[in-house]
Amino acid sequence: MNETKDIIRGLRAGAGLSQEELAEKLFVTRQAVSRWENGDTVPNTDTLKLLSKLFNVSVNTLLGSPRKLICQCCGMTLDDDGQISREPGGDFNEDYCKWCYTDGEFVYKSVEELTDFLVGHLSNESFPPEQARAFFEAQLPQLGHWKKREG
Repeated sequence: MNETKDIIRGLRAGAGLSQEELAEKLFVTRQAVSRWENGDTVPNTDTLKLLSKLFNVSVNTLLGSPRKLICQCCGMTLDDDGQISREPGGDFNEDYCKWCYTDGEFVYKSVEELTDFLVGHLSNESFPPEQARAFFEAQLPQLGHWKKREG
């Protein structure tokens, strides 16, 4: 697993930026960038968000993917930034996949609607529709999106 210092250094170098140029874009000192790249410190939350936007990667990716991201609507594991949803302004929303949450809107209005979709697309000979439906009816209500809607 990559460390934050290596990820930031790699993204900066890949963008052809010097430490000074990156510092200017983030409104920090060159020394701050140097400390991140040496592993002495980690950027604060606001700076991580700026880095996320600047390099088009999630905060989770910047931190070396310490958290296993799971869509809190459908339960899909979010293995790369291309699967993560975005807010209308372009910021990553690490709670949902891009298929459940698009352009600031949730695609599925009810757990039943999502269950019907998943059963229709994921059931097969080894995961028959009845088994798939029972699985999703048990699992989906445990996810954050559906818990919030019940409460």
